[in-house]
Amino acid sequence: MRIVPCIALLATLASGQAMAEGCDVVKRSSSEAVKPVQQHTCYSYANMPAEAIAWSCSNESKEMLNSQKRRIERCADGSVGSCIAPLTQETLANPDAAGRNEPSTRPTVPKDARIITYYYDTPSLGQARSDCERSNGVWQTH
Repeated sequence: MRIVPCIALLATLASGQAMAEGCDVVKRSSSEAVKPVQQHTCYSYANMPAEAIAWSCSNESKEMLNSQKRRIERCADGSVGSCIAPLTQETLANPDAAGRNEPSTRPTVPKDARIITYYYDTPSLGQARSDCERSNGVWQTH
């Protein structure tokens, strides 16, 4: 059964030792025609080197969304949902996280690395959940 390993994973990741830093992200559309799926999120990594957040939490973006990112000590309480998903090179290289760094400067991603995303102000929580589960993540409504 998948529920027991998921509960153990959630308990491990929820401990203060598993999440040292986070990246608070607020997105605003540059155009009325482009609506973001999530407007305010925060993410952190588990089982990754500390410099991974520094690498991914930049304010550089080439999208039609204005992203304001800032490193914080930890993601705030009060989210409406969260997703714990495997962290891959593709996830790490997401345009939201990539900035202008060359691929060779990306941190190495261990097999047990996870990205934990907290959703605070999200127009479509159902879409966020669907995206989470499609990426082999575990969704939790708060």
